[in-house]
Amino acid sequence: MTVPRPGRPVRGSGTGRPLMAALDLFGRRWNLRIVWELRHGPVGFRALQQRCDNMSSSVLRQRLTELLDAHLVEQRPDAAYALTELGHGAHRALRPLVKWSDGWASVMDAGGQV
Repeated sequence: MTVPRPGRPVRGSGTGRPLMAALDLFGRRWNLRIVWELRHGPVGFRALQQRCDNMSSSVLRQRLTELLDAHLVEQRPDAAYALTELGHGAHRALRPLVKWSDGWASVMDAGGQV
């Protein structure tokens, strides 16, 4: 499977619009979770695997390869993985969704009444 890139057709869209490419990339299982888990700084492979509920090592390698190719993650000389500036931007973009999801959880906990 190829890494989604702006300007190229992606799953669900032949336009290659940047938003559609981003949705394709982040819609792949574990990619958002990996970005989220790297938000506080570099992490080694095994520690990242543990933070991601012990996902299989082959899936983690595949997802890290996608995020490396998308320039959201870098591998440091000490072999730890870290967010790039682009990756930090993705994390910053997720923060409003975190706030929204907390409000959603509160509504659902209250019996779904808005």
